[in-house]
Amino acid sequence: MKAPGVVAVAVIDGMPMFELSIACETFGLERLDLADPWYELRLAASGPVRTRNGFALTPPYGLDALVSADTVVVPALPGVYVDGDARPDADLLDALRAAHDRGARLVSFCTGAFALAAAGLLDGRTATTHWMRADLLRARHPRVRVDASVLYVDDGDILTSAGRSAGLDLCLHVIRQDLGSEVANQVARRLVVQAHRPGGQAQYIQAPMPRTEGDGLAPVLQWATERLHRPLTVAQLARQAGLSSRTLARRFHDATGTTPLRWLHAQRLSRARQLLESTDLPVDRVGEECGLGSAGNLRHHFTRAVGVTPTEYRRAFQRDPHVSFTRIRRLVT
Repeated sequence: MKAPGVVAVAVIDGMPMFELSIACETFGLERLDLADPWYELRLAASGPVRTRNGFALTPPYGLDALVSADTVVVPALPGVYVDGDARPDADLLDALRAAHDRGARLVSFCTGAFALAAAGLLDGRTATTHWMRADLLRARHPRVRVDASVLYVDDGDILTSAGRSAGLDLCLHVIRQDLGSEVANQVARRLVVQAHRPGGQAQYIQAPMPRTEGDGLAPVLQWATERLHRPLTVAQLARQAGLSSRTLARRFHDATGTTPLRWLHAQRLSRARQLLESTDLPVDRVGEECGLGSAGNLRHHFTRAVGVTPTEYRRAFQRDPHVSFTRIRRLVT
């Protein structure tokens, strides 16, 4: 176990508060009964800022605090730097490069990875970001190996997290590295969260019906989704569409980017997720209703695609608030 040292957080004008608050709560709130010394948190900016939510902040440190810190955290960026054409401030990028050159550990939450990528620090590395922005990060920075399936990536001296609350998962991972598992577990209990969430972002990514306007396949896709509980073949789909199997496969790929059988499999998994979220059907019944067969077969395909078992997924997404509260109490007591 090593001394936790100084954590400097880059505070950027227009940034959302949520990810910033994660860094402040985990590293900035001293828990000396768990570890003494605790982290020293420094909020760093180029001047007074206003968050996206309208809070006015005057961080006490300049960007030079990033350069001298042991750990540098870049929370989510303002939308103008992600969805717009604006580029993160050159002084911020210079400070990130200098911190990395000094040997600092760099940590990003959500779209903060775009700043690390803009500084050239993710070239040739594996990183993650919010699943809704993963394709954009790939397109804008093709030298970055983007993994949108995980909650966070630990690539040694640079760590990146997925969207929103995944920043908390990464903070607990950092605490676990620095201060040990017992301290990280105690922090998680006090925050009323799991010390380590199973699975990755895949369990939160929606798989909607592909848009097929004008290609003539919409009726057969609708027909198939109403019959997912039955065995379906490409020949059946082709007959329903009034096409040969070969023509259906070609048009299917043009419309959906995949094959008919892979599309069916994805729709069955999507149906399983819906049933696990909204019903109390036994897992074997869920498998039958979505066309994946036995509980064992459902468990195999679901875990492979989503990253968690059907039971773990239901535990995380069950809509009954009383059931959820009971389960959460068992996790933290």
